[in-house]
Amino acid sequence: MILVLFGPPGAGKGTQTNLLAEHFNIPQLSTGDMFRAAIKNQTPVGVKVKAVLDDGNLVSDDLVNELVVEELKNTRFDNGFILDGYPRTVVQSSFISDWAAENNRPIYGIVSLVVERDELVKRILSRGQGRADDTEEAIEKRLAVYKKETAPVLNYFAESGLIKEIDGIGSVKNIFDRITKAISA
Repeated sequence: MILVLFGPPGAGKGTQTNLLAEHFNIPQLSTGDMFRAAIKNQTPVGVKVKAVLDDGNLVSDDLVNELVVEELKNTRFDNGFILDGYPRTVVQSSFISDWAAENNRPIYGIVSLVVERDELVKRILSRGQGRADDTEEAIEKRLAVYKKETAPVLNYFAESGLIKEIDGIGSVKNIFDRITKAISA
């Protein structure tokens, strides 16, 4: 089973991915986690990624796709996984769709968390991660980048019938219940 968790910054993708991974007993693949590890370890990729993210921009498609495919070689992903923070562009969507088809591992569902802008800003500012891009100015830029670059991913997958739009407002448990119900339907 391959699931994609999709939504704007602050929508709760990371929280819900952790719960879904435990519920379905499959690992998550989080590009954000991969980037944070590279930044923490100050790898050459990490230094590049930090500069891009600090400016509120997206990491290049080629670099992200390369990191994802490298990570997917790990046998822990053989029985499925949940993608968190990927794909973020139409190019990445096409890439992972092709990879899934070539490896006979179809995408099972795409969960799109829907949260209004004001709530997103409130969540990001209150999460206390201390990230350089957790300022109002950087958040506005990230949301603009999301709208321009990432929101079209939904259009890419629209005809697939895989998209499940989920109201991302409410308690963590209520949102999780909505997701699992939609996936099971």
